Amino acid sequence: MLSDPATPRFGANYVPSQGWFYSWLDYDPVAARRDLADLAGLGLDHVRVFPVWPWIQPNRAIIREHAIEDLLDVIDAAAEHGLTVAVDLIQGHLSSFDFLPSWVLTWHRGSLFESETIRDGLTAYVDAVARAVASKPNVFAITLGNEVNNLWPDSSTTPEASTAWAQDLLVTVKKAAPDVLALHSVFDDAWYKPDHPFLPADVVDLGDLSTVHSWVFNGVSRVDGPLGPATLTHADYLVELAAATSLDSSRPVWLQEIGVPGPDIPAHLQAEFTSRTVELVIGNPALWGITWWSSHDIDRRLLDFPDREYDLGLFTVDHQRKPAAQALADAITEIRATGVTHQPAGTLGAPFNPRTDPSRRAELAPGSAFHQAWVEARTTGPVRITLPS
Repeated sequence: MLSDPATPRFGANYVPSQGWFYSWLDYDPVAARRDLADLAGLGLDHVRVFPVWPWIQPNRAIIREHAIEDLLDVIDAAAEHGLTVAVDLIQGHLSSFDFLPSWVLTWHRGSLFESETIRDGLTAYVDAVARAVASKPNVFAITLGNEVNNLWPDSSTTPEASTAWAQDLLVTVKKAAPDVLALHSVFDDAWYKPDHPFLPADVVDLGDLSTVHSWVFNGVSRVDGPLGPATLTHADYLVELAAATSLDSSRPVWLQEIGVPGPDIPAHLQAEFTSRTVELVIGNPALWGITWWSSHDIDRRLLDFPDREYDLGLFTVDHQRKPAAQALADAITEIRATGVTHQPAGTLGAPFNPRTDPSRRAELAPGSAFHQAWVEARTTGPVRITLPS
């Protein structure tokens, strides 16, 4: 399932154009196929899809088969358009909203990461959905959930507990779906926040490959603006951090989320940001693939999303291709026509090893002395990060 690193894969995180993820409550197979046709038309080869946990398992003893059938139909629709599929399980967190079943809330409340009762329910859910989607030949990966570390601190945990939680559920995925990639997904606080209970080592040790999410609103766009070198190379920086921190020099890194959030990336610069970011990260030999967030905008009739969430789509809700989408399609066409050249790279030593000293993670964060030194070096070509032993 691991692609040739010389030909990275390209995909999109699938956000339905009609009704956002609420559309799972009233699934429309025709609308899903229209959305997926949009994405196939860009030259993408995969989508990442997000069933919503409480709508499949509303009670700890209930797995709604009809909801799983809707998920399987989306997977079939993707296959009809030549797309392979990665399925995320624990949603969990989506576009600023958290979706948790009632049996983990109110007076039933417990930590998702520490409660044995909740773990039992989650294990049943993970097993059921993983087993079902693994029956589809175009499913290539199952991720535990979308940025599950967003569910802390509302669910208390420690580094030891969060690691054990992910380890146990990945074992469940592998038993249920032995022939697909089993993955763990977190956002970049795991790399940059000293007290964060999800660790860099988990990103690069757990699961079959490493995943990173590159969002410029984490502070990097404040370093030098929408088209500055720190902003344009942030994706490459995260891929480098993951590659350097892994004990396996051949372990691939999936750029699982990247997008053009406003106002950090103004609308008139989003196509250029897309083209230049892809150009700067595509030659990284560790890169497995790029998956854009997201496929479609959110209808502004839906209320209470952060403003930047509404316009992240490659397509509008009425299926119009946006400038970033065209830039991505053009980049894909060129890369597939010419291939990827891995340029000679310099090296830069990090001041510490995040595997062994995660309390110093702020020294890697955007705007830190090390980050700025890496950005400066990166202006003349690729830069591999090395770590002290």
